[in-house]
Amino acid sequence: MRALLLGLSLFLTAFQFAQAEMHEVKMLNRNVSGPMVYEPDFLQIAPGDTVKFIAATSGHNAATVDGMVPEGTAGFKGGINEEIEVTLDAEGFYGIKCSPHFAMGMVMVIRVGDAKVDTGFAAAKVPARARKRFDEILARNGFGK
Repeated sequence: MRALLLGLSLFLTAFQFAQAEMHEVKMLNRNVSGPMVYEPDFLQIAPGDTVKFIAATSGHNAATVDGMVPEGTAGFKGGINEEIEVTLDAEGFYGIKCSPHFAMGMVMVIRVGDAKVDTGFAAAKVPARARKRFDEILARNGFGK
């Protein structure tokens, strides 16, 4: 019986990882939305999915914003022009920035699972243009004020 339970557990774990998806986000100087953008600027993903940040134009990176990740979750920071893959397991909202263009509003939001926007995410101190873009992204996706 114990061997059967162990086998079932291993199967379910393998099945969960087999179901995980890869999502791609381009880091761009400009698109139809304007300058200094991620494309897309909002992702809805499942826990365990991976996000690949693609250096489509040079001079950008992807990093989490302090205070804009689920509680107890370590952030990440890619290097300039570095394509990185991050697997997000914790449910919640993740604020993402391009470090050199944060003040210009180069940000995006990733929602993992069915979480609601927490007060820490909405209250995090960020530059004015970044706050404006975060608010626009959230409102456009049904999480506005």
